[in-house]
Amino acid sequence: MIRVMAIVKRIANQFRRDKRTLALMFIAPLILITLINYLFDGDAVDPKVGVQGVSSEMVAQLKDTDIKVKQYDAVSNVKNTIKSDNLDAFIKQDGADVQLTFENSNPGVSKQIQMKLQAALMAEQKDTMKQLGESMQETAAKVQQSAAVAKQYAAQTGQQLDIPKLDLQIPDQQQLAISTDYIYGDADTTFFDTIGPIFIGFFVFFFVFLIAGISFLRERTTGTLERLMATPIKRWELETGYLLGFGIFALAQSIIVALYSIHVLDMVQMGSIWYVLLITLMLAMVALTLGILLSTFANNEFQIVQFIPIVIVPQVLFCGIFPLEGMADWLQWIAHIMPLYYGADALTSIMVKGEGFAGFATDFYILVGFALVFMILNIFALKKYRKI
Repeated sequence: MIRVMAIVKRIANQFRRDKRTLALMFIAPLILITLINYLFDGDAVDPKVGVQGVSSEMVAQLKDTDIKVKQYDAVSNVKNTIKSDNLDAFIKQDGADVQLTFENSNPGVSKQIQMKLQAALMAEQKDTMKQLGESMQETAAKVQQSAAVAKQYAAQTGQQLDIPKLDLQIPDQQQLAISTDYIYGDADTTFFDTIGPIFIGFFVFFFVFLIAGISFLRERTTGTLERLMATPIKRWELETGYLLGFGIFALAQSIIVALYSIHVLDMVQMGSIWYVLLITLMLAMVALTLGILLSTFANNEFQIVQFIPIVIVPQVLFCGIFPLEGMADWLQWIAHIMPLYYGADALTSIMVKGEGFAGFATDFYILVGFALVFMILNIFALKKYRKI
């Protein structure tokens, strides 16, 4: 028992001295649970729908189903209006013909709008029939009153009046002919089709980060880095060499993951495959420079793994899988300092929306900025390993 307690004491002292492990065990879970709580506690984002030629009753019914309605007098190009005004759908009615156009970058929102539109149509028909029934009852009451007066007059004058029998029938309800169109995808597009590009970016980012961090750590622990730093080689040359060396394998990984996802798993691919490879490569370079940078603060492989809950998990939460629009402003601000947020947005623009370089140029340049910043920080971090 004494030997067992000695082992327990040794492990307790080991954890007590390792502040990073203690923080990982006790503080990191609290931070992540807090973020997840705020993510799921955000306000629901109501769909935004444009309408033209729709009755005021229908507009009121749509608003009652928690749809934000924007009314237009005349729209020549519905799809351009949806893109420019950031609408989720557009309803254009001309008599009994209704054209329903979905943006459809999120099929869940499209299905939600469809269900709410059907509910609004049923509610409008119900109200119309109710108003028509009440109007017919009032008309029938007035006719019966007039007939009673006529009969009384006929009895007083001794005239014979032929009063026709009142036959009120409810007219057939006008049936709307609804046609549906989609900007991105079609009616068979699933939710995974729209988040698939996000997972491509995530897996490239995660594995490059992990492998780069562990590999660079081994360069330090085996003494290779110190021997290199003892030579006349400059720090930027060493950093560039590591980036190019690791970058070859990061490029190969990016190509394999992207091609496998598109051609084997049949993920949606509307844009150029070269743009997909460009963004996955940039994500790999950001992960590579970040992994090398954080490895300078680790003494073993386990400490590299400790960075995953702090560095990787928050990026998954803020990369676009969960809608950011309903979150608090400070949470949205956190999302904009995550490299994976920009990579996921660019891949979604390419693969789901089929946009060209102009559609994701901002995301691309921000990823380049992240890579350059991490690279510069790495150059400064290498200074402490140069002993002479």
